Amino acid sequence: MKIVYKWKALFVFLLIAGFAKTTSAQQKFEKAEFYKVMDEGNLTAINSQIEIVQASSSPNKEGYEGALLMRKADKVAVPGQKLKFFKAGRIKLETALLADNDNTEYHFLRLAIEEHAPKIVKYHYDIEKDKAIVLKNFKSLPESVQHAIRDYCKKSKVLHAEEL
Repeated sequence: MKIVYKWKALFVFLLIAGFAKTTSAQQKFEKAEFYKVMDEGNLTAINSQIEIVQASSSPNKEGYEGALLMRKADKVAVPGQKLKFFKAGRIKLETALLADNDNTEYHFLRLAIEEHAPKIVKYHYDIEKDKAIVLKNFKSLPESVQHAIRDYCKKSKVLHAEEL
């Protein structure tokens, strides 16, 4: 009888530990870290961030995941994989934009991807539109996103800090 109680106690402990681990992964998603990974583009960090986004309860997770997949496409070596990740990411980000076209952060993510996407993928049509939306709504964005945009301006040929 005591053995049964010990097994039950162990089972409950493992169940709680597993739940805590899942909750911990959901709480780990932070925009500052997301933008750091997007900027640095380390494949391991991108994969880790994709897992965090997928496990998160963020309402914007589809847009974030799409941007990460397109960023990942730039880092993989096999051309077929590049195209696969880019297409999957494009679908997710564009779907998120269709669902919430007023989300300035999505427009910024698309602008950043569009500016660096190879011409062959034909993903350059909304650069000016996205730039205008980012400039118009910059001051209403959270500080972490504003910081990411300012950092992006340092490398961008389209978006300039003095315009903000």
